[in-house]
This record gives sequence, C-alpha cells and structure tokens, in this order.
Amino acid sequence: MSVRSKNFSLWLSIIVIGALAGIGYNLLLRAGDRPFVAMVYGVAICCCALGYERGLLLGGLRRRLRRLPSLAYILASELILAGLVLAGTVIGGSVAWAAGLLGKASWIEAVSMRLDATVYSLIIIACFVFVARMRDLLGADVFRNLLLGRYHRPAQEERLFLFIDIAGSTAYAESHGDLRAQEYLGAIFAAFADPVRRHRGVIDDYIGDLAIISWPLRQGAQQARCLLCLVDVYRQFADDAPAWRKDFGQVPSFRAALHGGPIVTAEIGVDRHKIAYFGDVVNTTARLEALSRSLNEPALISDELLTRLPPLPPSIGIRPLGQHAIRGRDQSLAISALDIAIATEAAPRRTGADRKPLARNLARRHRPRSAVGAS
Repeated sequence: MSVRSKNFSLWLSIIVIGALAGIGYNLLLRAGDRPFVAMVYGVAICCCALGYERGLLLGGLRRRLRRLPSLAYILASELILAGLVLAGTVIGGSVAWAAGLLGKASWIEAVSMRLDATVYSLIIIACFVFVARMRDLLGADVFRNLLLGRYHRPAQEERLFLFIDIAGSTAYAESHGDLRAQEYLGAIFAAFADPVRRHRGVIDDYIGDLAIISWPLRQGAQQARCLLCLVDVYRQFADDAPAWRKDFGQVPSFRAALHGGPIVTAEIGVDRHKIAYFGDVVNTTARLEALSRSLNEPALISDELLTRLPPLPPSIGIRPLGQHAIRGRDQSLAISALDIAIATEAAPRRTGADRKPLARNLARRHRPRSAVGAS
C-alpha cells in the first residue's frame, strides 16, 4: 500500500468515525432529530481534530509541539484540539446551512456550539486518541496481536528488521549532560514515528540510543518499504536541520543495518506484556549495526535481504562489500553498503559522480557499544 493510499484509508476511517459519532450524538442527545445534519457536524469535527492528531493536518506544528516539556505539550495539545473542534463546528455548520439542511436557522445559529455537543465531541475524540496512542505506543501489529492473543503460544514467522543507532550520542552526553542528552534522544525517537508509520513499520523497542524497527518480511520488502522508511528518516532530519541546530546545536546522524528472515515470536511477561522476537535474524541485525562502525559505513544491508527487494529507487545506491564473518554465526554473510542521497531545498539534488550520500555526510564516530540482540 502506497503512502497516498494509506492516507486515503486513514481519511476514510476518520470520516466513518465522524459519521458514526454524529449518529451517536443524535440518538443520545437529540432524540432522533435530523440525523444527517448530525453526521455533517460529526464528519467536519472529526476531520479537523483527528486529522491533526494523526498527523494529516498541521504536521509541522505538531512536530514542534512535541519538543515542548510534557506539561506544556499536553496543555497546548488540548487547546489546539478544542480549537479544532470549534473549527469543525464552523465548517460543518456552514455546510449544513448552505445546503439548506437547517431550515430557517441563521448562519450564526448554525455555527454556534452547544455545550452538550462540545463535551460529547471532546469525549469521542479523547477515546479515539487514547486507543490510537496505545496503538502507537505498542505498535499496530503488537496492539492487534495482543488483542487477538495471537502469540500466546510461540509462532514462527518471517520478519524484517531495521536497526537505527544514533551516532555521537555518548559524546553529546559527555558535553551536555545526561538530562540534555535524554531530551535530545527523546526528540530524535519522536521524529522517527512519522516515517515509520508512513511505511507501515513498527518501532518495537528503544535500547539506549538504538531504535529497533520491524515489518512482516513480505510487507517490509514490498515496494522496498524498509529502505524508503530509512530514506524518509534522513530526509526529515535534513529538512529540519536548522531547527535541530538551533535546539540542540547539531543535526543527528545515524548508522543503520537491515536484515530479515525466520524468527520465533512470542508474548512474554505477566504484569507487563510484550511481544518479543527470538532467533539468529535479530542477533545478525545487531551484529551488522556493530560492523558498520568498524567498516565506517553509515548503512549496511545483508545480501540475503537485498535479493528479496524490488528494484531500488534512484536515491539509494548499492556497493557490495563481499563476505564478512559475523560473530555468533558459523557461516560468513554477504553484505552491501547503502549510499543514500537526499534532495532538499537547502541542498539541491545532485546526480552521478557529484552526488554525495547524506548518510555518509552525516555519519560520525562515537565510543563502541555492545551489540543488542535476542537470544
């Protein structure tokens, strides 16, 4: 599914939720009076409020708010959602009034928000946002599978992993302190969310300065989603480079590794449930990320995974690096380096020999860290 079709599906779901919310309001509070009008209001309000919450409207403002302290972020978000409910009321009321659905009511009456309608709208939006936040926190697959109990018993499946390590985080902590470094890492991980969501991936875990992203292998390989996700991560940080320099004094840089294959997936834990992955594939991906340091390559991919991907976009170059011994594996692994070129308004895109991959330009070294993997 392309990003465009995914956005269409999300908008469609928001419209359906809005229509159902309007019908619910009409049945609960208006005794069956004008159900179609209530649907118009419900769709308009949900498109404004939920469109913002899911990043389809005012995405730049939403990303900037995420960098605020938690209390300020919550207060600002609530004020914006309340404003969007009001905006939805004005839009819905204007449409209903212009279409003659409100009889002799004036435009002012049409766009005036009743107290019970305001409270009802905020409750519906709060419920949707809570479910959506839980889904984002756990990941779409994990959230669905926990509800369905799919992994109560261990299951074997094929999965694709993308490990992204934040380069220079140790040096940043040494020069700015641990609290500031944690704020820096938190802002970076928050920025990962949109590219991962756009390409239907799941952020499974954060370990120190490492983010673990995964897909069912067929889904992540389709249309090279896993690589397009990585490209989007680089592009987003390149586009927002001035803001990162202003807020943190530098633009984050990364090392990445991709690998995929059969794993065992199981639900573990009692008080806190978690879906965990076990097997050689997770360990190998972690080893590849560690190998990227010694090879001074910003992004590596196993040839096993590369052969399962469709033709890559022009912005991604491949350089075979041959066979390499991987700690924990009896056999060596053929790997390739990824050269990722990003076009931005500040740095016009170059082609051919003059093109320099952003990943290489951004890559910086820092103290080696032990690889992370499942047993």
